[in-house]
Amino acid sequence: MRFTRDEIEAARRTVYAAMPPTPQYAWPLLARRLGCTVWTKHENHTPAGAFKLRGGLTYFEALAREKPAVRHVIGATRGNHGQSVGYAARRYGLAATIVVPRGNSVEKNAAMRALGVTLIEHGDEFQAANEHAAQLAEAQGLHRVPSFHRDLVSGVASAYVEFFEALAASQDGPPDVLFVPIGLGSGFAAAAAARVHCGASTRLVGVVSAHATAYLDSFRAGRALESPVSTRLADGMACRTPVPEALEVLRREADDVVAVSDAEVAQAMRVLFTDTHNVAEGAGAAALAALLQQASRWRGKRVGIALTGGNVDAAMFAEVLASAQVVQQT
Repeated sequence: MRFTRDEIEAARRTVYAAMPPTPQYAWPLLARRLGCTVWTKHENHTPAGAFKLRGGLTYFEALAREKPAVRHVIGATRGNHGQSVGYAARRYGLAATIVVPRGNSVEKNAAMRALGVTLIEHGDEFQAANEHAAQLAEAQGLHRVPSFHRDLVSGVASAYVEFFEALAASQDGPPDVLFVPIGLGSGFAAAAAARVHCGASTRLVGVVSAHATAYLDSFRAGRALESPVSTRLADGMACRTPVPEALEVLRREADDVVAVSDAEVAQAMRVLFTDTHNVAEGAGAAALAALLQQASRWRGKRVGIALTGGNVDAAMFAEVLASAQVVQQT
């Protein structure tokens, strides 16, 4: 998946018509804790609380331009993609239906409904919800918004272009490595596209849930493999079947892929709250969880982490904060 400079710049104009760039900060307490400079890209600061919004904006801009007859769209999500679809659909005057698995985040569901989305609960995991959305799209003649698409990736790439450009201009310079969580793969593909766009030499490390290892298993095997999903905390990484295009990018561009457990993700959520006072959902904290796991390897280096979202239910976050004590700074 390659993008021209004009494609990336056009995507950035579309995104910035709806939202400003998000910040990236080198938090001193994270640096003290880990012994390295840690730049955090705050995609939890978008209007929908997650990076997915950018892709929704660029996808719907292209849809409105190329298929103006479309008036109703449908898709499937665990939450952030659905908020992206709802936000962008409302901006472009389209109706949106989203299918979520049963037991989905209560607060993400509420956020989607607040954006005008018609919500349908079906199945026990994302794959079942996604298949049901496909069936409804065919039966009702609706336009189906995919969870991975070139137009989604180009929008998300704007986040990492911001990141690489800001750090290239900083005193620290570009990071040695950037950790990127992997759900269905649009975030990692976007980081890879931005790295090429900016001419950065930063290593890219993909991060999966240890309870949803399809991309890790496929990366190691060199071919697509399915994996069962059992993560309770990192719902944004609950992928059972890799997307072929995303896997191709991962195999070509990743320096490594690592897995983090729910326990490690919970610890990273606590660390982010303690050291930066930012709320991260499970997938949003996965990059830091991977860095904590590999802290000795990156000591003294410049490291980037993507805090991809902060949309965690209050009850879940309270449970995470109460479940263990973060080692305090001295």
